[in-house]
Amino acid sequence: MTTPTIGVFDSGFGGLTVLRALIGRMPQARFAFLGDTARLPYGSKSRRTIAKYAAESAQFLVQEQGAEFLVIACNTASALALDAIQEAVSVPVLGVIEPGASAARLASRTGDVLVIATDATVQSHAYTVACRAQGLRALEKACPLLVPLVEEGWIDASIPTGKVTAEVIRIYLAELTADAAAMGLNPDVLVLGCTHYPLLRPMLEAAVPPGIRVIDSAQAAADAAVHSINGRLTRSSEELPEVPPNTQLRCFATDSVEKFERLGSRFLGYSVGKVQLVDLGG
Repeated sequence: MTTPTIGVFDSGFGGLTVLRALIGRMPQARFAFLGDTARLPYGSKSRRTIAKYAAESAQFLVQEQGAEFLVIACNTASALALDAIQEAVSVPVLGVIEPGASAARLASRTGDVLVIATDATVQSHAYTVACRAQGLRALEKACPLLVPLVEEGWIDASIPTGKVTAEVIRIYLAELTADAAAMGLNPDVLVLGCTHYPLLRPMLEAAVPPGIRVIDSAQAAADAAVHSINGRLTRSSEELPEVPPNTQLRCFATDSVEKFERLGSRFLGYSVGKVQLVDLGG
């Protein structure tokens, strides 16, 4: 599969950070990204409803866009609907949670890791389960203020709005590390369990205690996808080129295409182009 068509799905547009990492590693591939913006947030819905929506989105990418490999760039869908997606399509499917746990295992010496994510992902305990399978002890914390701060663009620590975000991060991490100490954990890894959080990585790296390494599950998922498709990494994750201007990319959304086009470039790092509106039903 030298020039595969890769489908990437998220309930919104945070998953564009995964797409960005994928494009950097496989610029020769064709990409189709779907944001199910009409039906977000997934986290407030039942497992059955999430599975239905995610399966419909996966089928759109495979049946109508010809995706030969799917990356579920949504932590909630990865946690609660991966089995349903795999049953709905006949192509390989990769979520973001297991690659994040695997990357944590490679990075950790103590075997204790911290995870920050949304409420829905934390309540699923999917990272705890995935980390346990890797022989790790994980402590998860929901950080509900971070997603809206990212979407507002408060991500530059050098300006007043960014300083607000930096202070929120400091408080969250202080609470998390205090909880870890109370439990007798010695964490040396922090996993970013939400696809919005890579935009805050410089702030997070500045705020974590010395000796704790930050793991981006979006980058880990992209690495895992490339391994699955090509059998090896063709580019180092530490030396990624700029996103090629001739990358074959189609973006779709189920609602709010104007907002997707406006915010999408912040996550992808360059223009998402003309986003096409699609109707997947109720």
